[in-house]
Amino acid sequence: MSTSTALLTDHYELTMIQAALASGHADRRCVFEAFARRLPDGRRYGVVAGTGRALEALRDFRFGEEEIAFLAEQQVVDHPTLDWLADYRFTGDVWGYAEGEVYVPGSPLLVVESTFAEGVVLETLFLSILNHDSAVASAASRMTAVAHGRPCIEMGSRRTHEESAVAAARAAYLAGFASTSNLEAGRRHGIPTMGTAAHSYTLLHDDERQAFATQLESLGLSTTLLVDTYDVTGAVELAVELAGARLGGVRLDSGDLVSQAFEVRAQLDALGATGTRIVVTSDLDEHAIAALQAAPVDAYGVGTKVVTGSGHPAAGMVYKLVSRENGVGQMEGVAKASKDKASVGGRKYALRRRSAAGLATEEIVGIHEHPDDDGDDRSLLVPLVEGGEVVAPTDVQTARAHHEMARAELPQSALRMSHGDPALPTTYLDNWS
Repeated sequence: MSTSTALLTDHYELTMIQAALASGHADRRCVFEAFARRLPDGRRYGVVAGTGRALEALRDFRFGEEEIAFLAEQQVVDHPTLDWLADYRFTGDVWGYAEGEVYVPGSPLLVVESTFAEGVVLETLFLSILNHDSAVASAASRMTAVAHGRPCIEMGSRRTHEESAVAAARAAYLAGFASTSNLEAGRRHGIPTMGTAAHSYTLLHDDERQAFATQLESLGLSTTLLVDTYDVTGAVELAVELAGARLGGVRLDSGDLVSQAFEVRAQLDALGATGTRIVVTSDLDEHAIAALQAAPVDAYGVGTKVVTGSGHPAAGMVYKLVSRENGVGQMEGVAKASKDKASVGGRKYALRRRSAAGLATEEIVGIHEHPDDDGDDRSLLVPLVEGGEVVAPTDVQTARAHHEMARAELPQSALRMSHGDPALPTTYLDNWS
């Protein structure tokens, strides 16, 4: 089976190429830009994620024999276009915000410089990856921010498509999650994996004592016992009876988690298990994690809400032509003016203005030229692809470290859960207008 990513695209991307080849405009120099017009309601910043996966997908964006045969059979495009696609190799340049960077509305997250045909065909592939992964990472970043150092565990595989589960685990880890339950994400991306037992394991046995005893015998005293299958108080007492003070942890997965956490902590301490950790799960999101901050919880297991972007499963990014070569060979800005879907024309350059204390204060976007650095600013666009060759790191560990740095620059107000303006205002500088 082909490993090409070339058909992970929309039909009209190829019909546009056919028409552009016929008109003689396919080779016009162009600049495409990916950005988000707005943040989801209640969010103050977004997180760029999926860049590494997109760059790896670009390497495999080839129309091989299988792909060409399918397009010919379905008569998607004509034979001259099929010949063009068979020889397709991206030879342009791509700039972008480093993976893990934070963004606000209008940030030029990805800048593709190429011919029209080479760049337009990448739209769907890039957006499908960036929109999914950035939605997950943006939600995950809010969760890890309010967790204040307590580890978050990604465990949402069963709530999404099997491949989306792997991508979501990567995006959550990028944004500070400590581990994932997904083994393929661990194998593919080097993310730590965790897991012990579900309610079905307890229900398998004749009673809870037998279930706990066999789990402790097989997995060791450091394991985490799920204590809410029947009666929480009785289960905690039994767990400490069997494992003693060396019991690794107990997990709560239902009920009033705040009050239960206090009750279980008091019970564990009274039984001498002062080092036993309390892990809570049960449909958590960033608001639930914030509410649990006052409770004696040691770790959070998050499933559905993180892999679905906590209510916003797509980041809302678009990919637009912002500059193109005109009839006399000069580059000129172009923009869409539709109501509620306007774009800003021109090739963009971005920097993050920072205070003397190192806190971000503003997003400065220059149109057609670089904004001036006042001495302590940080340039945001970095080279990702040069002459068709990927030049940026694609691993999640590098992106995770970058996100930690970028989020630490934000003002404290950016981390609030309440509704408010984007974390940073955006200023456009256009000296050509």
